[in-house]
Amino acid sequence: MASLNRIVMQQVSRRWLRALDTEEMDAAEISGKYGHRYSFRSYTRFRYPKYDICNGPYTGEGGAVLQFDIILANQVWEHLDRPYAATRHVREMLRPDGWFWLAVPFYIPYHGDPVDCSRWSARGLKNLLIEAGFHEDRITARQWGNRAAAARNLEDQWPPAHDPETDDLTNDPQFPICAWALAQK
Repeated sequence: MASLNRIVMQQVSRRWLRALDTEEMDAAEISGKYGHRYSFRSYTRFRYPKYDICNGPYTGEGGAVLQFDIILANQVWEHLDRPYAATRHVREMLRPDGWFWLAVPFYIPYHGDPVDCSRWSARGLKNLLIEAGFHEDRITARQWGNRAAAARNLEDQWPPAHDPETDDLTNDPQFPICAWALAQK
């Protein structure tokens, strides 16, 4: 069952990504497997620790920087030691007008995998992307959460499974659980 923490983020992100011409895109995903649900021209996963985006853009044979139309990072950036450098490296790997989608937690328990370093609100994600070189007008960032969902994150069983019968998905901007953004180069 899906995590309560990701329901709204996934609904909104699906709309955003389906609005793109994904079937004509070469996609890369950093660590996760969120991209499996979309039809891309090509799809490559880069798994940590073999590939560490903090160390530089991913390169192919001969050292050339690999290029993609879209790069996805779902619930990864909070685990990076150097997220600003990593975001600059992602931008380097994007083709002109390419897209970077990322989603991160805000108010959830510490979860070292192998480390847990950062949290961002929607505004914080937008600032991260701007500092990495994305233009402010080409970034859309959102956040979702509420007190009831936050309380569910304190239960023994974590992450909390979404119960459509009892979970309130109303957004309280003062209590974000997660944030996500889509930026175009």
